[in-house]
Amino acid sequence: MKKLLISSLLLLATIATQAQMDDKFYYPKKAKTITIDSLQFKEQNYFIEKDTINTIVLSPKQKAKQAVVLYFQGAGGNCMNYAGYVKPLVNDGYTVIMISMRGYGKSSGKPTHLNIAADAQTVFNEIQKNPDFKNKKIIIYGASMGTQVAVNLTKNNQDKISGLIVDGVISSFTEIAVSKTPEAQHQMIRMYVTSPYSAAEDIKNIQSVPVLFIHSKTDKDVPFSQCETVFNNTKSKKELWIYEGDHLQAPKLYPSLLVEKTNALLKL
Repeated sequence: MKKLLISSLLLLATIATQAQMDDKFYYPKKAKTITIDSLQFKEQNYFIEKDTINTIVLSPKQKAKQAVVLYFQGAGGNCMNYAGYVKPLVNDGYTVIMISMRGYGKSSGKPTHLNIAADAQTVFNEIQKNPDFKNKKIIIYGASMGTQVAVNLTKNNQDKISGLIVDGVISSFTEIAVSKTPEAQHQMIRMYVTSPYSAAEDIKNIQSVPVLFIHSKTDKDVPFSQCETVFNNTKSKKELWIYEGDHLQAPKLYPSLLVEKTNALLKL
């Protein structure tokens, strides 16, 4: 009991000094160069405040569809670690734009909940102006931690987005923190680790964008219950794809089914 009390007091002190504890949620991996096998790509940089936001545009080798996928990765690694997850979509004709948020890949700065959301909106606005993407349908795809910013961006731009995919969806920053800590600390975390935005709440305000949920009931990284929470809060057209496999493995295990369900999302 004494050890638990000391641990709780230390946790409380850490929370008090680190606000949202953003550094506990993001594990960026830097990259001096970007190498992606078998897929053709180009880089596009955006300059926000004092930082550089690097994006990777993956282009299909055949005639491109009139649709663009804007992809937000999970908490660790960089875009090179996630290219394999979007490869089936690129091979089917989708142009995929992977955003490296601050601190990831070749992007500078340090990621926080708030600047990631702001940067996503800024890049989204610039993409709207780009003649290469103008008049094309836009799908927002969030993977794991990236589902938070994906849902938030969709909520704020519903009239410009044609579809939303959330893979390994997290209900909120608070609840994923709860899932990683002992039960004795749950109440304290819910009191002090606040979510400036959350998929569970933002999804309630999405009225017209169809949503594809992808999750495994045996996911060891994000409890399936978090997906259920967000799915049940969804008011727009929705589909839940439950697959057998580990966290975020559906695109690699079932690439054809991913393409089929993405096409159905847009009726392409």
